[in-house]
Amino acid sequence: MMQFELTKDFLETLNLAVEVNNESKVLELIDGLQSADIAEIIDEQTLEEAIAFYQFFSQEQAADILIELDEGARERILNSLSSEEIAKQFIDNMDSDDAADVLAEMSDEKKNEVISHLEDFEQASDIVDLLSYEEDTAGGLMAKELFKVDINWDIKTCINELRIQSQDIEQVYTVYVVDDKNILQGIVSLKRLLLTPDNKKIKDIYNDNIISVKANVKDEEVGNIMDKYDLVVVPVVDEIGRLLGRITIDDVVEVIKEEAEKDYQMASGISENVESSDSVWLLTRARLPWLFIGLFGGILGARVIGNYEHELQLHPEMAIFIPLIAAMAGNVGVQSSAIVVQGLANNSLGLDGLWSKLLKELGVALINGVVLSSLIFGYCFFFEASTALSLTVSIALLSVIIFAALFGTIVPLLLNKYKVDPALATGPFITTVNDIFGLFLYFLIGHLMYL
Repeated sequence: MMQFELTKDFLETLNLAVEVNNESKVLELIDGLQSADIAEIIDEQTLEEAIAFYQFFSQEQAADILIELDEGARERILNSLSSEEIAKQFIDNMDSDDAADVLAEMSDEKKNEVISHLEDFEQASDIVDLLSYEEDTAGGLMAKELFKVDINWDIKTCINELRIQSQDIEQVYTVYVVDDKNILQGIVSLKRLLLTPDNKKIKDIYNDNIISVKANVKDEEVGNIMDKYDLVVVPVVDEIGRLLGRITIDDVVEVIKEEAEKDYQMASGISENVESSDSVWLLTRARLPWLFIGLFGGILGARVIGNYEHELQLHPEMAIFIPLIAAMAGNVGVQSSAIVVQGLANNSLGLDGLWSKLLKELGVALINGVVLSSLIFGYCFFFEASTALSLTVSIALLSVIIFAALFGTIVPLLLNKYKVDPALATGPFITTVNDIFGLFLYFLIGHLMYL
């Protein structure tokens, strides 16, 4: 099946069919579309159009589509419904992890109202349990729906039990083996269960080599574990090893995507998670803080230049290379910090200590600095015909590259050590600091050279 591409003509045709309640035309247009495709359509509709469109789906389909919607579109639809309608039409038809994610976006009052309307007490209990975990932990990611068997059961009992459990579970990832206290012992594959004689015990065929995570582990670490061991699903246990739930790869992919978007926005100087469709006020609020920092940095840079106003009057040729020094300082710092942040994100930095990382970055900076400084020295010497200017610019550039590289390396490492998101170091902060210090070095070296 080809990937669905939403067009304006398609949307207009669909909205017209929905408006006149032409069911056959609507079903023809959406035939073969996945939940994510339908969600893309609803994201572009008005609230009235979306609510009318929803009437053409079963409750199970509507629940799947709701999960795929952008947060803003989902909020608009849920705000138009009563707590009882949300419970009956959506939450009752969701897996526990998806239901908890949707409820977590609501106010405490509405959340409690929706839960009170759930008829399945076990489902309500599972959702309340999931909501008790921090959103960015394994407990906040996991789902309660899973297949599990007792280690002391025989194969026949297990298969009968799995038939019962399958009534509430759509997909089989693996079958977990627990003891009488629900402590995770291992896993057993469906193939092994089907090929083993009925009188055999689970304890004779299960695999006890299993990787699990505790409920309080951060979601990024869960992603790293699943990536490292190439896992499609990972069980979640409590402090004493009792099986609580499972996390699937699609949940982790969503976390990785959100984290990448957040890091990209932070590196771009955006302090909140925003979309292009958000309000002007929200977009302004997300951008303005780092612009203030950039403005403050620009003022400091101007003060540095102002302090050497006399030197510029005597040697105005120095002004030509101010943009070059500032730009190179910012670029080198961002490069160094980006590599460190990437390494911290995917655990690829290894076991080397701070000093070894700084020495390595110093070596890279020296090579880059010597090459670029030699080039700018040659340019200044032949085109500007000034030995003092050539030495000033080339030495300043070498010094700036070394400082920016070391500063760009150490800042994210220190931020990570003190539990601050190191992605902060890839944004305007690192660029602004390097710009200011680069200008200071340039004029200091120029002052010494022209004495």
